[in-house]
Amino acid sequence: MNNQPEINKKQKAIIQKMKNPFFLFFFLLFKLPSACIAGIKVKSLNEKKSEINIPFKFTNKNPFKSIYFAIQSMGAEFSTAALAVVAMSKYTNSIAYIVVNLNAEFLKKANSKVTFTCEDGLLFEQGIKKCIAENKPTEITAKTIGRMEDGTVVSIFNFTWSFKVRN
Repeated sequence: MNNQPEINKKQKAIIQKMKNPFFLFFFLLFKLPSACIAGIKVKSLNEKKSEINIPFKFTNKNPFKSIYFAIQSMGAEFSTAALAVVAMSKYTNSIAYIVVNLNAEFLKKANSKVTFTCEDGLLFEQGIKKCIAENKPTEITAKTIGRMEDGTVVSIFNFTWSFKVRN
């Protein structure tokens, strides 16, 4: 028995758009301009896992010569949001979603490019499916881990997302 969710054409299209640097640039430019300035990029994305890169550059640094915590938060949130969007695109229902809680640990200075990895795509799928089936708001908490290029974990974030079917 396969408990893996099936990926549909709409989900495949969303994934391809988000992975396309040209589309992502203009999406970020008009919808999330601060993420565009930060240089956030989608390294990989599928229905189960997302990897989002944040470059180490002048506009992302703090006075301590590391990536500013707010920039890390933005990349971390984007890594979970990408999975939420992919999971929601499976359904025709209009679903409202918002971050209702955030917990973060900063473990090391982020002084090179950071990649945030979230592997909770199936959790989003289950939560959204439950939200639709019960027609009640549902919350899920997704974990994402930020690592520098050498594998050093710099931060761990837990985002609690709330989903509600719109009437």
